Amino acid sequence: MSLFIGLMSGTSLDGVDGVLVDFWAGSARTMAAHHVPYPPALLEELRALQAAGDNELEREALAGNAIARVYAQCVAALLEQSGMQAADVRAIGAHGQTIRHRPELGFTCQSINGALLAELAGIDAIVDFRSRDVAAGGQGAPLVPAAHHALFGEKGKTRVLANIGGIGNISVLQADGHVTGFDTGPGNVLIDEWTRLHLGKPYDADGAWAFSGRELPHLLAVLLSEPYFALPPPKSTGRDLFHLDWLRARLTGFSSAAPADVAATLTRLTAVTLAAGIRTHAPDTEALYVCGGGAFNGTLLRMVAEELGERVKVQTTSALGADPSHVEALCWAWLAWRFDERLAGNLPSVTGARGERVLGALYPR
Repeated sequence: MSLFIGLMSGTSLDGVDGVLVDFWAGSARTMAAHHVPYPPALLEELRALQAAGDNELEREALAGNAIARVYAQCVAALLEQSGMQAADVRAIGAHGQTIRHRPELGFTCQSINGALLAELAGIDAIVDFRSRDVAAGGQGAPLVPAAHHALFGEKGKTRVLANIGGIGNISVLQADGHVTGFDTGPGNVLIDEWTRLHLGKPYDADGAWAFSGRELPHLLAVLLSEPYFALPPPKSTGRDLFHLDWLRARLTGFSSAAPADVAATLTRLTAVTLAAGIRTHAPDTEALYVCGGGAFNGTLLRMVAEELGERVKVQTTSALGADPSHVEALCWAWLAWRFDERLAGNLPSVTGARGERVLGALYPR
C-alpha cells in the first residue's frame, strides 16, 4: 500500500474534509473519509481574519494552532475508521485555511501550523502548497485541475469538472490531454453569506430558499459588471474580492428587493459565470461533473443546466465514482503523493507559472 491523507478546508469555512487514499500501482482507492466541523469560536475568528484587524499576527498564529488540532482530529478519525496506524501513512497533504490570497502581490496565506499537525498526528505533514507556484509567477490556484486530470481524465473525451465550494472553479480536461482551468467567480460564498444574514442558517439547503424567490435581471446585470468576470485566465479569486460588503455595495438601489429574490439572483450569478467559463474555454464539452457543496444544491444545478443547454449533461462526480464531498480532499492527498515522489503538482497552463514545480513544505513526523 501507498497511503496518503488529504485534508481540505475551503472558502466555505464549514470545517475540514479528510480522506485516506491508497495510491498503490497508479490507482487511487479511497479507504476512509471524514468531516470535522470547525468549533463555533474558531469559525467566527476565521471569518474575522478574512479582513484586516487588530493584533492580526497573534490571532492568525493562534488560529493556525487551532486549525492544526481540528485537522489532527480528522486524521485520528480516518485512522480509526480504516483500522490503520499512523506509521502506515506516508504523509498528510493539508491545505490549511486561506486567510489572504493576493498572487498579484506575490503571496498567498493558508493558515495552519504544520509542525503542530505533524507532532499531533505522528505523520509527515506537507502544507503550503500554493506558495511555490506563486513564487514562480503563477496564481497559486486553482491547483485541483492537475489532480482532476490524473484521476478523472479520459483520452478522447473533453469533460469539465467544476468544484463549487465557496468559490467556483473549473478544470477543462481536453480530449487531447491538454488541461486548463480557473476560478470562475463566487460559488457558494455570497449565497451562504446572504442566507446566514437573513435566515441564520449556514447555507441554503438544496437551494430551496432561492427556488422560492424571483430572479432580478437588473441586479444580475449589476453583479455581472464586476471586472473579474471579464479577465482572461489564468486567474483566481477568493473572499478578498467576493464578500458581504462587495454584495452590499451592489445592492444600492435594490433596497426593496425581497431577500429570497436576492438569493435567487445570487444563485443565478454562480450558474451564469460557471457556464460562461465553460462555453468560452470548453465549447465542445459534452459532460460537466460537479463536486463541492454546490453539488448538493438542486436549484443551482438546474440553473447551470439551463445555462449550458441540452447538449451538455450536468451531473455530479458520483458518476465518476467519486463522492462530491471528497473530491477536493482527494486532490490534496494526490498533491502529497506528488510531493513525496518529488513530482510537479502544478500545471502552468492553469496557474500561469513559469514552469512545473514541486509544491509544498514538509514537516517531518
